[in-house]
Amino acid sequence: MTVRFFMMQANYRSTLDFSNDAMDASEKGFKRLMNAFALIDSLKASAETDFDIAPLMARCYAAMNDDFNSPVLIAELFEASRIINSVYDGKLKIDARNLELLKSLMNTFVLDILGLKNEQAPNEDLPKVLNLIVTIRNEAKTNHDYATSDKIRNGLQKIGFQLNDSKEGTNWSKI
Repeated sequence: MTVRFFMMQANYRSTLDFSNDAMDASEKGFKRLMNAFALIDSLKASAETDFDIAPLMARCYAAMNDDFNSPVLIAELFEASRIINSVYDGKLKIDARNLELLKSLMNTFVLDILGLKNEQAPNEDLPKVLNLIVTIRNEAKTNHDYATSDKIRNGLQKIGFQLNDSKEGTNWSKI
């Protein structure tokens, strides 16, 4: 999937600049896109919205109608990913109509048109394990054991997970 994603980042008529650095960058971009795609089902609709998905969807279709301009489409999908991550983090709000449009946009373009899928089989126990670790970290913070709390946070960050503390509690996300 990383190679497919790499090739789609250039127009089909252009020359590909294949290198290890380019593949590494492509892998990071692919993971970022797929992480956002995985979060979309956990988003909650609110009564109001901070943006309208329809223009973003129109730009995605315009990119496809412009001689299958996949680099532009991927840029727009990264914009959708930014929105998904911001809604997930509570920085933006999305209403039910725009949430359905966003889900439709991601399914149509990521899965159906680009044919991208997350090849790693999800570990169904991973969220349970991470939630347990977050609980242990919160207990350490409550007991003023900041060294253990920081060690847990830093350790999770090293393996690709970020902890976000808020008024509602601590949640985790894939970096």
